[in-house]
Amino acid sequence: MNYQETLLYLDSLGKFGIKLGMERIEGLLRELGNPEQKIKTVHVTGTNGKGSVSSMIANILRAANLKVGKFTSPHLVKYNERIVTGGADISDESFAALLTIVKRAADSIVVKGVCEQPTQFEILTAAAFLHFALENVDYAVIEVGMGGLWDSTNVITPVVSVITNVSLDHTDRCGATVERIAMQKAGIIKENVPVVTAAEGDDALGPIKAVAMFKQAKLYIYGRAFWGTEVESSMDEQTFTLHAGEYYSSDYTIKLPGEHQIANTSVAVVAAKLISKQDERINELALHLGVSNTVWPGRLERISQGPDVILDGAHNPAGAAALRKALDKYYADQKRIFVFGMMGDKDMTNVIKTLIRPLDMVYAVRADSGDRAAAAEELAGLIGPQALAVDSVAAAYEAAVNEAGEDGVVCVCGSLYLVGSFKEMLAQTKAGCH
Repeated sequence: MNYQETLLYLDSLGKFGIKLGMERIEGLLRELGNPEQKIKTVHVTGTNGKGSVSSMIANILRAANLKVGKFTSPHLVKYNERIVTGGADISDESFAALLTIVKRAADSIVVKGVCEQPTQFEILTAAAFLHFALENVDYAVIEVGMGGLWDSTNVITPVVSVITNVSLDHTDRCGATVERIAMQKAGIIKENVPVVTAAEGDDALGPIKAVAMFKQAKLYIYGRAFWGTEVESSMDEQTFTLHAGEYYSSDYTIKLPGEHQIANTSVAVVAAKLISKQDERINELALHLGVSNTVWPGRLERISQGPDVILDGAHNPAGAAALRKALDKYYADQKRIFVFGMMGDKDMTNVIKTLIRPLDMVYAVRADSGDRAAAAEELAGLIGPQALAVDSVAAAYEAAVNEAGEDGVVCVCGSLYLVGSFKEMLAQTKAGCH
């Protein structure tokens, strides 16, 4: 298949949706010679912060001059973003070649009656494992797609497991309570493999502690075993002190704004320190360089100033709370204008209640062209009189920038799909200008 054909193939798999269970991914990987067993991995799950933490761990390992792969999801603009080696997205040619091999293996196991057609995410997961094995990476940082226990990435025995945090999201698939979701996330914990988490509260920590104890996996909890305290913070960068009991205290500077990124960075550093116990190439300098170099698109990402334009994929109440806290901190007195779109199966009411104040102006849009996206009119109705339904993201953005003036802030948020559509629109506008 060429690159365009692989995209059509992946789109055709979209109709199979999400199916829990491990028989398809296990059958597919077996057919490919179990590439996941040929690489060292770090496994990352959590409700929010998975992408930031995965990127920071990968960047720390790269700063130690190691060859590192990273598998994350979803992508913002191109599928290639999901499979990264050495800090670069996989090329169109390599992506097409990989997908051709994986499709052949998938077709083969279906014909043999091993299992039914693997899903799109399972195909991509297998492609990532195969790519990292062929590239002979030192480590691959693997981000869970959803949950943990039944996620197709949960076929690995990593050197360290990470559970960033636990809150309500994907309740239709992971459970309707924090406790049930925590049980799903704790499913990535393996025998004698250390676990790092910033989960809070008994409902979230209870299941994680229980599984860690059962699996004899040493557990490191943010706020107890280690914690971060802010030194100074702005949209450009923030400095904090990472403490680990009486044994360790060091200042870290990061480009990622928001209080939640202090916890995320602390988790990433502690995870990397645990890897360094068995790999002396990972030193203190790599820890500092790795996190200071990390940028993560679509999360409190400022793309321009005068007015400041911020992109954030916050799509659940916890993500909305982190965004609101950051806006209150960095833009306490500025006028706030939102370009807002969400998926209809998300907790729209609570995200809106958490994020949007009565004095904020909102241009509601459809997050993308898919069936899952909530209609702009529905969102505007939920938000109230300060919201206006707009047909296109481009028109909403233009109106928001005009409304904000030079001193205001425009926030494009509510879904990573919206952020992706927005980035694509900006790229096309730019291309049209040349």
